[in-house]
Amino acid sequence: MQKLLRDRLDQSFSLYDELASSLDGAQLRQKLPVPSNTLGEQLWCVIGSRESWARAIELGAWDAWGCSVDAAGVRDAEVMRGALLDSGRAVRASIEQAGDDEARSRLALELLEHECQHQGQILRYLLGLRIDVPEGWKRRFAL
Repeated sequence: MQKLLRDRLDQSFSLYDELASSLDGAQLRQKLPVPSNTLGEQLWCVIGSRESWARAIELGAWDAWGCSVDAAGVRDAEVMRGALLDSGRAVRASIEQAGDDEARSRLALELLEHECQHQGQILRYLLGLRIDVPEGWKRRFAL
C-alpha cells in the first residue's frame, strides 16, 4: 500500500511540475469569467496543502495550514515552479520517514485526494481560459 501511495503521489507531482513548466506569469494571473480565483491561486493552494500535509505526516496528526508562497509569488512563474518542486520533495521526505504508520498513511491519502480535486479544477481553468493542456495531462485524463 505504501509504495502504491508514493507512486500515485509521484504521478500527481509530475503532472503539476509539467504544468508549472508550461505556464507564465500572465497565465497564473488569469481567472475564469465566473466567481473564481486565479490559476496561480489554485496552485498556491496545492503548494500550501503539500507543505501543511508534509508537516502533519511528520507529526502524525494535523497541525495547521500554511503556505510559504506570498501574494507576489503567486504571480511569478519561477517562484511557483520552485515551490511546487520543493513541496513535493517535502512530502516525499515526510512519507519516507513515516514508514508504514496507518495514521500517517491516512494523511498522505488525504493529500492525494486534495491533489486530484485540484487537477479537476485546474483542467477546467485550462480549458475555459484556452491555455494549452500539457501532454502528460492529456494522456492522464484522456483529452
